[in-house]
Amino acid sequence: MRKMKRMAALFLSAVAAFSCSACSGGSSGAVSGTAASGKMARIDVVQLVEHEALDADYQGFVAGLKAAGYEQGKNLKIDFENAQGEQANCITIANKFVADRPDLILAIATTAAQVCANSTKQIPILVTAVTDPATAKLVQSNEKPGGNVSGTSDLTPVKEQIDLIRQIVPSVKTVGLLYNSSEANSKFQIELAKKECSAQGLKYLEKTVSSTNEIQQVAQSLVGRVEAVYIPTDNMLASGMATVAQVLNGAKIPIVTGEAGMVKKGGIATYGINYYKLGQQTAAMAVKILKGEAKPANMPIEYQKDMDVAVNQDVAKQLGITLPQSLLSKASSASSAG
Repeated sequence: MRKMKRMAALFLSAVAAFSCSACSGGSSGAVSGTAASGKMARIDVVQLVEHEALDADYQGFVAGLKAAGYEQGKNLKIDFENAQGEQANCITIANKFVADRPDLILAIATTAAQVCANSTKQIPILVTAVTDPATAKLVQSNEKPGGNVSGTSDLTPVKEQIDLIRQIVPSVKTVGLLYNSSEANSKFQIELAKKECSAQGLKYLEKTVSSTNEIQQVAQSLVGRVEAVYIPTDNMLASGMATVAQVLNGAKIPIVTGEAGMVKKGGIATYGINYYKLGQQTAAMAVKILKGEAKPANMPIEYQKDMDVAVNQDVAKQLGITLPQSLLSKASSASSAG
């Protein structure tokens, strides 16, 4: 009997010791949501093509996550893939992501977003650098997405951008509209540009490219026929902006672009999106999803309210154009190019 009592006492002591050990082991802090309890949050990212605007968008997204407590290598794993401008690559990447079943997919640019949205209706998807998600058939409406997709739009102030052309070239009569006919976001912006040109009494000449190999020839076809060129936030032309600038700047034709990265590559000015800030804005939406505070279906598409003025004074000098002081005063040193 005494032996049995001693064994029972030893058993109870062991249980108590184990319980205390377990209590002391759970005291470390953890980020709430998906990364809580030691679980690593996983985000798979597909970017359509590499150029300054989309790169900045992704960098802002990562920075925004870090500011919210989600840091790669600690409580966050990001699988980043670049589709190199090819839809076929987007499909391969999207299929891989769906098989991996991450907590969230980020699709940067319209084509990448459309492929991802068609690949899964269960995994939450955020899109960014998409001009009009509703027109791209990514959501039921921009106000009420209704499915597994939401995100941020890079809709630019097209009216103000056409106004810029009038400020820079007061004598302008015909504006060249240059874009990739396969990009839904570009077509959407060009329709706005055509309406605005007509409203301001300007003629326009529409020219499209369908591959990077056509850029030089199509740009050359505008020479002698227009006094200025407008290019929206077009991924193909952003990648080939150096070629466009070589042709048009060489012919003394200024280019007003949809975003600052294209200004740095040879455009003369823009009033447009800050893609780094757009990425941060998208990250804030991602954090809500990771923490279980919101679902894409109930998250309206968000827009950027504060635009940046960027100018390239080297290009202006090359073209013999004196930029208005009213424009220069709005261009901060951070966003000025050249």
